[in-house]
Amino acid sequence: MNTKQTDQAYVAHTYARFPVEIVSGRGSEVFDETGKRYIDLTSGIGVDAFGVADPAWIAAVTAQLGRVQHISNLFYTAPAANLAQLLCERTGMKRVFFSNSGAEANECAIKAARKYAAQTKGADTYTILTLEKSFHGRTLATLSATGQDKYHAQFQPLLPGFVHTPANDLDALKAAAETHKLAAVMMECVQGEGGVTALDPAFVQGAAAFCKANDILLIIDEVQTGNGRTGTLYAYEQFGVKPDLVTTAKGLGGGLPLGACLFGEKVQDVFQPGDHGSTSGGSPAACAGALSVLGRIDDKLLSEVRAKSAYLFEIFTGAEGIESVSGLGLMIGLKTTKPAPEILAAARERGVLALTAKEKIRLLPALNIPMEQLKEAAGIIVDCCKL
Repeated sequence: MNTKQTDQAYVAHTYARFPVEIVSGRGSEVFDETGKRYIDLTSGIGVDAFGVADPAWIAAVTAQLGRVQHISNLFYTAPAANLAQLLCERTGMKRVFFSNSGAEANECAIKAARKYAAQTKGADTYTILTLEKSFHGRTLATLSATGQDKYHAQFQPLLPGFVHTPANDLDALKAAAETHKLAAVMMECVQGEGGVTALDPAFVQGAAAFCKANDILLIIDEVQTGNGRTGTLYAYEQFGVKPDLVTTAKGLGGGLPLGACLFGEKVQDVFQPGDHGSTSGGSPAACAGALSVLGRIDDKLLSEVRAKSAYLFEIFTGAEGIESVSGLGLMIGLKTTKPAPEILAAARERGVLALTAKEKIRLLPALNIPMEQLKEAAGIIVDCCKL
């Protein structure tokens, strides 16, 4: 059997894979088993911040593998300590918990919010408010937090203690706070799986002010938007708010599983030994790679991300067959006249890989994709969208 046949025979049928086997690559170019070249605008769904087989990331991880790849969180390791310090210095947050994924980072934030609320307001204050069309993960708790019915139908009963209100509707949020005892409000500044849609800054700021006035924690989910993806280190920086908890993953690890929950001053000591944990979270190898990634997301790179974003918005806006362009930075959604899967298939034939989010095309190129490759890929997508 070839790889596709073996996969179909033995791997759980949870993915509707594209009909492509990727075997190698470098940067934003990848190659299938036939040697065909593709320009990758997916970056592993935002994971490969500096593309495939990034030399600096490989060197950092390889050096750490030669020392100790895993030793458990019962011992101190320099990569985890140094990464936590760097995250706190770059954000102003106070402490970090490391996990393996964005869903786990969100689980951590939910637990922290509920413990804080129980300590300050009583055990009956535990509800987490999230937004409709949000996506926070696939564990039962983060699935319950996700504000999309399509993810809920087959997994009832969901966990209690979650309520969803429409995005950009501050009155609905405030009304929910009157009927539910809220421990926290959790939101993505750009809803990724919900259609690559940025929230209204006035709504985000209003929600943050309401949370602060009522001692409700504000959790910002930066799993997909974080680590330079939107043109700032974290997207909330562009919305003028200061979260109590920030969750992130994907691009932070650069290719190895790594999630992080960042704690602000109010909740920095909410957890004590035994309250939470992870066997592999914050492994030395993953943290060494993340130090390489985070250390290179500097002002120059972020400026380049914003410039590439401006180019893409310009070339896509008003193009034939493209009805609207949404998103922020290098996290872009295209609403197209033709069905998105049809356009993706045509783009693959011409050597460009892209994604979908709801009915839209979703683009998540590596942060450092060369401009000539970005222009080539964007031109092909424009052609494929034409009626």
